[in-house]
Amino acid sequence: MLFRSWAQVTDPGWPDVARVSDQVGGTHLVVTRHALVRQVLADPVSYRPDNALDAVTAMPVTALRVLAGHRFRLPPTLANNSGASHPRIRAIVADALHPARVAAQRQWLTGLVRDRVTRIGGTLDAGEPVDLHAELAADLPLLVLARLVDLPDASVGAVKEFARAALELFWAPLDADRQLALATEVGRFHRVLRDFAATGGGLAAELRAAGHPADVVVGALFFLLVAGQETTSQFLTLLLHRLAGEPAVRAGLRAGDVTVADVVEEGLRLEPPIVTWRRVAATESTLGGTAVPAGTSLVLWLGRAGRDPAVVEFPDEFRPGQRGSRRHLAFGAGAHRCVGDVLARMEATVVVAEAASLLDGVDVVRAPWCPDNLTFRMPDALVVRRSGAPADRA
Repeated sequence: MLFRSWAQVTDPGWPDVARVSDQVGGTHLVVTRHALVRQVLADPVSYRPDNALDAVTAMPVTALRVLAGHRFRLPPTLANNSGASHPRIRAIVADALHPARVAAQRQWLTGLVRDRVTRIGGTLDAGEPVDLHAELAADLPLLVLARLVDLPDASVGAVKEFARAALELFWAPLDADRQLALATEVGRFHRVLRDFAATGGGLAAELRAAGHPADVVVGALFFLLVAGQETTSQFLTLLLHRLAGEPAVRAGLRAGDVTVADVVEEGLRLEPPIVTWRRVAATESTLGGTAVPAGTSLVLWLGRAGRDPAVVEFPDEFRPGQRGSRRHLAFGAGAHRCVGDVLARMEATVVVAEAASLLDGVDVVRAPWCPDNLTFRMPDALVVRRSGAPADRA
């Protein structure tokens, strides 16, 4: 189960807290109940984020040598930082993603999405299949982020490949050959980030000016590119797929009976791109009646916590606006709550408002496939075509 938590989120057999072994015999405490997950996230003293970037599959010496050759380092920066520097680093990043700056991008993004929807609609009308992940969702968050934060001069494809490689390298079950290939990809782009961190403007310059060392600047850029824009593009694809199977919700949007904002929140609750997150117990404690020795690895099942019947009335049904819908933990909670939540919500509301109509009268030819991964779903495609179009066109 540990690496397919997104696929077993509705399994009724899970207790509030359970001990689970991974593929190499390591033991983890999986926490499923909303109140307990929030309790852990809100207590960074008892449950520290230090293991957030520990590779879930121990890397062989060959992969470690490749990373070392690229001078790959990720010191405590944002999600993995329990130290005194965290609030200062977070404040600088939060200012770069300030709600006012995010709001200023809405008109530009709306125009971009509208143009893409028009083009995609024409392709569908011609009877051809369209991959909504590749043609609409995959690069949007990166394009928006680049307007808010100075980024290295690299192609969109190179950044996306790096981000997905990092998500796989640190959070997936892997064999040694795959780890070596991923380490090469991640290490190579990490060198690009390091060069940019030394001279780049915008956020990089602000972090340098505040006295943060080069590794911290690189770490901040790493988090933005990997756990920021990549997860948002994943969510857009997952949400569009869910909406394709919710004709009543789409009808409610058309009629004005359902709000776009409520659709986004219900999507975050039921289709979060990040399904688990990790903490490590700093001291001996008790969680939901279960003893937690110091040093225990905790896996917080965010996806299942969003379906807790103690929080939401219809936990497995897509009902925008229902009681408890907005109490999901898709962005975490506490001191390490996602600093880009406003940006992700803005992007999702624009996509739903402009693109939901594309899903009327279409069939899903190929649903998203998600690989084994402890934390990230990483959908690869969402292919649709007009209902009744010849199947051989797909």
